[in-house]
Amino acid sequence: MSTVKVSAAEVNKLRKATGAGMMDCKKALVEAEGDFDKAIEVLRKKGQKVAEKRADRESSEGAAVAKVNNEQTAGVAIVLGCETDFVGKNENFLALANQLGDIALNTSTKEEFLAADFDGMTVADKLVEQTGVIGEKLDITSFEKLEAAYVGSYVHINKIAALVGLTAKVDNADVLVKDVAMQVASMGATSLSYKDFDPAYVASETEARIAVIEKDNEELARLGKTLKNVPKYISMAQLTPEVLAQAEEDAKAELQAEGKPEKIWDRILPGKMERFISDNTTLDQEQCLLDQKFIKDEKKTVAEYVSSYGEVAIAGFKRASVG
Repeated sequence: MSTVKVSAAEVNKLRKATGAGMMDCKKALVEAEGDFDKAIEVLRKKGQKVAEKRADRESSEGAAVAKVNNEQTAGVAIVLGCETDFVGKNENFLALANQLGDIALNTSTKEEFLAADFDGMTVADKLVEQTGVIGEKLDITSFEKLEAAYVGSYVHINKIAALVGLTAKVDNADVLVKDVAMQVASMGATSLSYKDFDPAYVASETEARIAVIEKDNEELARLGKTLKNVPKYISMAQLTPEVLAQAEEDAKAELQAEGKPEKIWDRILPGKMERFISDNTTLDQEQCLLDQKFIKDEKKTVAEYVSSYGEVAIAGFKRASVG
């Protein structure tokens, strides 16, 4: 029984279609007796076998991409995961991630995306095929979609992709969304505002943070060092009008004890109240986008920066990161 001969042109065509190595393409064509479609199926089955063997591996490396439609009203951020940073930085892998991002832009859910067409096969099948080609587990580890009146994006060294949506298109909206998307990428906010927090979460987080500071203070006291301030609160959600009124009374009592003339209190109180709020809203500053210090000007919050653009607000944001 003679071995089927395949031409270099056929091997090259299969290589371009699948990204597989030259020898793998030649073997697949020989096994398929020169049938191009059957050769693709041979490579896919190889991918399935590799995928089964590596199913328990972690796709903790990879590439993050963000895509926004031409109208700038919708965007998607995905992470194509792989096993090693070496593969994650490969040009062909990054090209695949960008191709997948273009497809993802026209879908609404991860499930719809995985079932979408990729050159005659589903995205899910393409991932299996490329698992065989690359030899590492490939997976979509993150899929985030955002729609708004105006959407922009930012990608940080192919590791973090961020999307930001505005409630309206304003002058220089492209600058605004990019700046805020950079903020999302670098500071990792989890919610838009403290108003989005669940009260039970705030309560448990307060208890946990106070416990950590008190434990730190035990060690600092032992070493004879200055103790950390133990806040009673960590979010604006806890600073009711009654709490703020009491804080103001306490501040006045301090000024009186310090012997400060009452006629100058009005000049000092705003600063004291600002410091009280800052000291007691640490959770908001860490996790709430609008309450964070703006990375390009820490004298402002993100909310204050956004308001400088006029009648516009942040409608929402999404973040997808490798690992």
